[in-house]
This record gives sequence, C-alpha cells and structure tokens, in this order.
Amino acid sequence: MTEPGIVHAFGDDALGADDATGLAERIAAGEVSPVEAVEAAIARLERVDPHLNALVQRDYDRAVERAERWSAPWGAFGGVPALAKDDIRIAGLPMRMGSRAVPTRPSPTDGAFTEQLRSTGVQLLGTTTLPEFGWTASTERADGEVTRNPWRADHSCGGSSGGSAALVAAGAVPIAHGTDGGGSVRIPAAACGLVGLKPSRGRLRVDKATAAMPIKIVTPSVLTRSVRDTAGFFTAAEAAYRNPHLPPIGTITGPSSRRLRIAVTIDSPLGSPTDAATRAAVERMATLLTDLGHDVIERRLRLPRTFRSDFEDYWALLAYAVATRGQWLFGPGFDKTALDPVTLGLAARARRRLPRMPLVIARLAATTSAHTRSLGDADVTLTPVLSHTTPRIGHLSADLPFEEHFDRLTAYVGFTPWHNASSAPAISLPGGLDADGVPIGVMFGGHHGAERTLLELAYEIEAAAPFPRIADHAPTA
Repeated sequence: MTEPGIVHAFGDDALGADDATGLAERIAAGEVSPVEAVEAAIARLERVDPHLNALVQRDYDRAVERAERWSAPWGAFGGVPALAKDDIRIAGLPMRMGSRAVPTRPSPTDGAFTEQLRSTGVQLLGTTTLPEFGWTASTERADGEVTRNPWRADHSCGGSSGGSAALVAAGAVPIAHGTDGGGSVRIPAAACGLVGLKPSRGRLRVDKATAAMPIKIVTPSVLTRSVRDTAGFFTAAEAAYRNPHLPPIGTITGPSSRRLRIAVTIDSPLGSPTDAATRAAVERMATLLTDLGHDVIERRLRLPRTFRSDFEDYWALLAYAVATRGQWLFGPGFDKTALDPVTLGLAARARRRLPRMPLVIARLAATTSAHTRSLGDADVTLTPVLSHTTPRIGHLSADLPFEEHFDRLTAYVGFTPWHNASSAPAISLPGGLDADGVPIGVMFGGHHGAERTLLELAYEIEAAAPFPRIADHAPTA
C-alpha cells in the first residue's frame, strides 16, 4: 500500500528542475544531449511509477534509439522527453483507451495529433493511464487499477488524463499529452497543480473518429508545469497545422498590458454547490486580478435550461456507441463482457433516451452562440474548475453502483463541460492547496478562438502568484 505522502522524482540529473522550455534550451545549447534527457526521464519514471501507477506502455528502447539519431532542426521542444495518453494512435503501440475490452493490437501508423505532437520535437517514452474511455473524472478502473496523485498518494489524480498529469506533476517528464471532452485536461491539471488549456474546437488536429462526432466535444492538448510550456506548445503546434477558421495564437512570451473585464462565477450554473475551500481559492484569484488592474465583476453564467441533461445524454450516447459498435470501432477482438460498470451504466442510460437524441444534439449544436451571449461584455470568465476539492481514491471508484458514481461525478464536475459543447477555450491554473496539501484549480474561459488572451493572462497570474512546486512541499531527509 502506498503511503499518503508526496511522490516526486526531481533531483540532480540531466532534467534537473527544468520545464520543457528550459530543458529544450539546454539541449539546443549542447549542455544536455537528447539521450541523456531521455535516459534521465526513464530513470525518473521507474522511480515514481511503482507508487503512482500511471504508465501503460513503455517505449523506452525506441525512444533511446530516436534520441541517438536526433539532429537539427530541433523543433521548439527538440529532444524533450514526453508521454502520451493511451487514447491516440502511436505507430507500434496498442491504443486501448484504458479498457480491457479493447484488443492489444499495435497501431500501424501515428494518428493525426501524434504527428502534430512529434512535430514540436518531443520524444515519446510511452503511454499513460485513463479511466475506461475517459468517461469519468478519476483515473480508477473496476479491475482495481488506480492512478494516484503525487501531491498526496491517497487522493485522486483527476481524470481522464490522470496518468499524464500525475507524471508531469511528479517531475518524471515536463510535458505530456491529454485529451479533453468534458474537462479531462483541466480536471487533472487542477488536481495535480498543473497548467491545462482546453483549446477552441479545431485548434489542433484530431483523428477521423473524433472529427466524425455529431458534436465535436473532444480535443487534444498538453499538461505542463509552466505557462510558457503550454504557450510554447501551441505556438509550435500551430507551425505544423493552423486552422484557417481560427485567429492565430502566434508567439506569446509574457503578459499583455491590456486590462480585461473578467466575470466571476463561483456557484455552478449546473446546480452543484461549491465547497468553502474552492470558493476561497476563486475569491483569492479575483482579489489578485483586481490588484493587477483588471475590471472584475460578479456574474452568474446563464446556460440553457436543458444543457446539463443534454450533455449527460450525449456523453451517454458516446458510451452506447462503444458498447454496441465496439467491434467496428476497435476491431474483432473487442470484448464487450470486459467493459467497466461506468461504460455499461452510461450505455444503458442512452438506450432509454434514444428517441430524444436528435433533439439533444440539435440543442448542443446551438451552445456556441449561447456561450457568446453568456459572456456578454466580459472578455474572460473566472470560475472553479470543480465544485469541490479533490477527493480521496474510491470516491469515484469505477465499481460503485452506477447511479451512485454518476451522482457523485455530476456533483463534482460542475463547470468544465460547457466549454467542450460551446467550442470555447478554457484554462485551468493552480489556485493554491487545500487542507490536505492537494492543489485546487481555478479556471478562466474565453471567447471562441481567444487562447492568446487566456495565455497572456495566465503569464501575468503566474508571475504575480507563482504556482506551488511539489518538490518545495516534500519532506526533507
């Protein structure tokens, strides 16, 4: 049994305390070789993963071989070790989506986002854990496989990109891929004290299956320990692919002098109460923003009356597609009998509601314009990421009775789904620690295509109130 303390791998090796940007600069300067960086990351992964259980596939040999062959041009993150969530196609590795039901067949090629990710120069060392198909907000499976929070190992690391978040927070790698379909980058970023930006719909490349969704709620992204790493990633990714229908992000190296009108909402428009510690974190952030000269106002976000039930029904519909079309989606080895109770429970919910799904999809398709109306004259919104602090492991166990799991989940995830349905960007930033020493996140949301505004504001906040570092809170020997 892992003790409920801090787990981290920071030390005096080739990676040091660098973020991805700092490490890339040292590699480009010849101070550290790509091989040294990869080997140090492998050693760190092997040190912390027995305590965190965040790795799925190790691809160390190929990573070392690629590092040995690495040559200029480096890319923005040339030679930097990284990880990918187990829900994208990586040539030579199986993509199992966190599920025992999916066959272990290696992907023949990289997927669209994997190509874009590699274009930034990162070296992928393997894949990371997620709850089955990413349906829930804690990386726990019904077979007992649990990924732990490095800040406190008896707490959830969030989900669904929990494995990536845990290993970045623990210092094993400085950057890792995640995906966000209802908060799945922002939630683990909040739980693990990281920066997690969900970009506007279409900002990054996606595979055909994601692009074919009736409502395209899922987008890839990254989890990092610094604003400059997140900003640098999106700048580098834009060099490989730029959506002509979105304003460019460009290069962002610091805050803007522009003062923003920021609308603060502390209580969830979806009806979930916000606990005292989370409320206090948002209030502290609002005070900081006022001190920085921004125009901070209180405003209740007004969402369509049916939004919560519509999003939950659509989410269930995706699980229904997996349960009924799994062999078509994942191949003849798909084993429906191995699905977790959460997947089966969501699929059953969708089955009961199939006649209303066309109306659900039509209403969700209108949320982009509803988002613009809800922002009104505000440039940015400030809310919690989650309705309460990060729970202990077991609170969102996948083997709970489905209705109990579902009620706990929807009470927890009170803010993030709106940005997925509306296509708008939102970023989770560290907002302090709770009484157990676990990070609390705050979230900023913007207009469609306004990632640059969010990143400039994030730079300003990071400089004014530096984010907690896990190594600073670890007990000394």
